[in-house]
Amino acid sequence: MSNFVFDQRRAGVVLHPTSLPGPHGSGDFGPDACRFIDWLHSAGQTLWQTLPLGPIGPGDSPYMGSSAFAGNPLLVAFEPLLSEGWVTPAQLNAGFADLDRCDDTDPIPCTHIHYPQLVPARLTMLRAAFDGFLSQASAVDRDFLAAWSQAERSWLDDYALFMALDQAHSPAVWTQWPSPLALRDPRALAQARVQYADEINFWQFVQWQFELQWSQIKVYANDKGIGLVGDLPIFVAHHSADCWARPDLYELDSTGHPRVVAGVPPDFFSATGQRWGNPLYNWSAMRADGYRWWIDRVKRQLKLADVVRIDHFRGFVDYWEIPADRSTAEVGQWRAGPGDALFDALKRALGPLPIIAEDLGIITPEVTALRVRTGFPGMRVLEFAFGGDDSNTFLPHHYEPNSVVYTGTHDNDTVTGWWQHCSEHERAFAMRYLNCNRTDVHWAMIRAGAFSVANMSFCQFQDILGLDSSHRMNTPGTLGCWSWRFKWSWIKPSLAAQLAQITSASGR
Repeated sequence: MSNFVFDQRRAGVVLHPTSLPGPHGSGDFGPDACRFIDWLHSAGQTLWQTLPLGPIGPGDSPYMGSSAFAGNPLLVAFEPLLSEGWVTPAQLNAGFADLDRCDDTDPIPCTHIHYPQLVPARLTMLRAAFDGFLSQASAVDRDFLAAWSQAERSWLDDYALFMALDQAHSPAVWTQWPSPLALRDPRALAQARVQYADEINFWQFVQWQFELQWSQIKVYANDKGIGLVGDLPIFVAHHSADCWARPDLYELDSTGHPRVVAGVPPDFFSATGQRWGNPLYNWSAMRADGYRWWIDRVKRQLKLADVVRIDHFRGFVDYWEIPADRSTAEVGQWRAGPGDALFDALKRALGPLPIIAEDLGIITPEVTALRVRTGFPGMRVLEFAFGGDDSNTFLPHHYEPNSVVYTGTHDNDTVTGWWQHCSEHERAFAMRYLNCNRTDVHWAMIRAGAFSVANMSFCQFQDILGLDSSHRMNTPGTLGCWSWRFKWSWIKPSLAAQLAQITSASGR
């Protein structure tokens, strides 16, 4: 699925791997991932879009992780480790006895992940698997891990050391570690690499398994004609290996604390704006470095996926800078982003970029102009289409081919939930425009996206199932999100055929 062509009409589904069924507390890269690919193939789909595959952070969000390069340890499946003999059935049964299986043998509804139980259970089992690897792995496997670790050392060495230090000093953030470690004194780091060698090796093992398993899933998907669409958050978390390893690339003070943080100013939706809290980039330092960090980051993401969606594209034109000592986003200023210079550097280093630009929100002409110059398709969301009149740019008759339409994104309600909570005006407008009734609005939106001129059309998996608001993935600004899961028993055999018919009839 290399050399992805954007001007081919394609259809796909948005589903994060954690939402898959499976016996170990959350979805992962186990057999259910390939079963889902089989279902997509039977439904005529040629794209599978996920959320960021990196480690989760505060609030269990995949958009606030501890590394821009590493994979989420919670996605590592245990079936391959079991087949290697590195864990035993008894260990797995005992380790996950108190967690929902979320498969068809589990009579208990398990529509959500219980992260406080899940995280320690999975990490404990990964440590057991690492112990099994150390005692039983073949010389071939040991050489494989060593060679992979050497090949990925540009990011892996700092990440594994960061995680070892994080475990040793938890719950302190890195600026609260002993000063020689926080400020990366070479002698202190050398000593830490010796002191925490076993822990460093563990985190390298986990990342090796993550990449090995996901690469096998990617090959399986590509062999069935299905491309994988990844997601790249624009910002990183302050408590991350990236920020700790290269503080010069961020707007930090001499102790490593952010001077300014990211967010968006007050608008119609929030009188105080949104204070995201991510450290902001030192773009002048990145420019002086030839944008090397960004080149390495995008290169890695394109190794993991065939297409990458870049979140908050407008931040590359200008971004809202908030003083770090402010608790809301009301006080701040717009600062210029890197614009064309960054994407020119990326294209020189990597060639044509299969990137989707998330250009939602308040978009200025300058943002649109940058997207057009890059050639990246922008996004259209059908749930945003019915709040005004026929001039609403989210209505399909305004689309252009170089765009990507979604029924809704991970930040939106499900279509059924949207329908239950939208205004009477939106409801009446949607019924007229989509020519639908109150019971089939989710299929009407899927059809509208599929039959539009947009080259790519996506729907949330929840919308295929017609599920309500209790099944949405994220509600921005709230806790308790990112946890939704489904069960195979919910999927009627007719759903794949219905979706395949729409996809075929719309020329996708």
